[in-house]
Amino acid sequence: MEREPNRLLQQLIAEAGFSHKGLARRLNDLGAARGTPGLKYDHSSVLRWIGGQRPRDPVPCLLTEIFALRLGRPVSSEDLGMPAITTPLDLGQEFTHTWQEGVATVTALWRADVERRRFLIDSTFAIGAGSVGAVRWLTSPQEGRPSSSGPRRVGRADIAAIHEVTRSFGELDNRFGSGRVRSSVVKYLDTAVTPLLKDGSYGDATGRQLASAAAELTRLAGWMAYDMEQHGLAQRYLIQALRLARGADDHALGGEILAGMAHQAIYMGQPAHALDLARAAQLSARRAGVSTLASSGHVLEAHAHAGLGDARACAASLHEAERAFDTRSPGDEPRWLGYFDEAYLSAKFAHCFRDLGEGERTVRQARRSLDMDGRFVRGRMFNLSLLAAGLLQCGELEEACTAASGAMTLASELQSVRSRSYVADLRRRLEPYKNEPKVRALHERTRELAAV
Repeated sequence: MEREPNRLLQQLIAEAGFSHKGLARRLNDLGAARGTPGLKYDHSSVLRWIGGQRPRDPVPCLLTEIFALRLGRPVSSEDLGMPAITTPLDLGQEFTHTWQEGVATVTALWRADVERRRFLIDSTFAIGAGSVGAVRWLTSPQEGRPSSSGPRRVGRADIAAIHEVTRSFGELDNRFGSGRVRSSVVKYLDTAVTPLLKDGSYGDATGRQLASAAAELTRLAGWMAYDMEQHGLAQRYLIQALRLARGADDHALGGEILAGMAHQAIYMGQPAHALDLARAAQLSARRAGVSTLASSGHVLEAHAHAGLGDARACAASLHEAERAFDTRSPGDEPRWLGYFDEAYLSAKFAHCFRDLGEGERTVRQARRSLDMDGRFVRGRMFNLSLLAAGLLQCGELEEACTAASGAMTLASELQSVRSRSYVADLRRRLEPYKNEPKVRALHERTRELAAV
């Protein structure tokens, strides 16, 4: 989307008699004097601002000071053509009631994320926001027509491109960890998807397809933030992905997003909240008629029960997960559910048994989970960690060290904070055996990873 030239800034520069190079030099010097050293703007930067690009804070405020001093009168950021942007601190936490509000919220979230706004980076996980989002997803009426009459016609190629970007970045995420690719995903959402949603021309059918595609990629960006343990940011993305899925009236995708929210809640040690989200995912799976998704919801409920120490309820939910899995028809289900196979289900079972302290069952399921697609490098790291934990619970120290070594080696190749947390958990489990030769040798081999 082309930006409008900033004619106000151009006129002020002419009135003040600044050269582009001179203005940039004054800006860098004033930044250093005001406690923001290291600014390296040049004449090209000024040309981009004249072309309509908005510089990051604190540049607009510094520019007002420079122009006011030169012209001898007050100059505001509005005079510069750079009006102050006020962003609510709860941006992205609300599941909005209308499509138009939802588009405004999610595109503002992408922009704020691209700008690395501090309130997003530092945001914390809010159970209430997740609960309200799940309730609104389940109870809000079918979306009105998600349509727009903007100047740019949205076609099948635009939507296909979003799907391909989601697929490609999803594969990279699984192979290398979220730290290598997340910023590119967010930038694509901001620069390529925002213009389609806000300025596109699309009717009901195309609008639903666009909403679904945008929801998938937004979910992926949220999952990546979760992998980097930016939990408040991840939650905001998942809530907004859920809102977009409502625009698409896509119950299967909504159920998948709710399952992801339950996954995050379990990881964060919030099993009661996870229980609610997992059951909401099951309801969506039922509406969509997708058995694999139902299995996912039940196994996440089982994991929540395990977190609450309820072995009986966990067993009942695992049974339901198996029943649903046995009735699935993968060829008739959404392609984005392809990751949920027997190996993945076994890994979820192993998580439950590990948390319940059932070593032998953990080992059995963890071994099955390793019969997996080789592209899921991060998943293999997690599954080897599960195997090592189960072997330790069984007192099999030598085998546990072998599995732990494999997990730690894979973790060293990933940019994934969750992977490092799994390594830290393994180290804690190995601590009682720290004087054993096998454990000492393991620590020696993985010292470099520990330093990271």
